[in-house]
Amino acid sequence: MQTTTSQRETHTLIGSDKVEGTSVRRPNGDKIGEIERIMIDKRSGKVAFAVMSFGGFLGMGEDYYPVPWNKLTYNVALDAYELDISDDLLQGAPSYKAGTDYDWSQEGGGKRVYDFYGAQPYWTF
Repeated sequence: MQTTTSQRETHTLIGSDKVEGTSVRRPNGDKIGEIERIMIDKRSGKVAFAVMSFGGFLGMGEDYYPVPWNKLTYNVALDAYELDISDDLLQGAPSYKAGTDYDWSQEGGGKRVYDFYGAQPYWTF
């Protein structure tokens, strides 16, 4: 049975497979990257991070940037998630290369990501 769009998305909900690959843009419409995956806390069910991908060719040489989910806003006009961040700030953001491990712990990389973006960590609300 083939899944239809209406089963994967409603007015207020969207399936994770539809989020992956969605563009991330600045408020002016410039593309920053795209969502590679979303990371969900197993216990609380809260979406913790969107992992954006940049660069590379066929997955080689790509950089991944975890962003607190609560820093992204869906912009209907852009048909993309919106993140207001400059290139200079983005270059200093926590990131990792394809094929490497990332410390997602609250004490490690997870906290570092939330601190960098000045966001309230998902595990505190």
